Amino acid sequence: MVRQQSLSRAELLALPAVVPLWPDAARAVGVGRSRAYEMVRSGEWPTRVLRLGSMIRVPSAELLALLGIEQQAPSGGRPDGGGAAA
Repeated sequence: MVRQQSLSRAELLALPAVVPLWPDAARAVGVGRSRAYEMVRSGEWPTRVLRLGSMIRVPSAELLALLGIEQQAPSGGRPDGGGAAA
């Protein structure tokens, strides 16, 4: 059995807006492929899941919140993503 290494903080912060359940989301929370899909089927997966045809995606923002990782605001912008006031 090959054990997958967890994602680093830098890898987590570099994730796109949504990620595949396997391998990205599952690795982030430290579970294997079979367990991740089992958790989704049983309703135990701790974030919202997006079912897109046969694909299952997880919103990265919810995954980061679950892990207690705060996203940094873009340079020069506000934490809410807005620009400077006029």
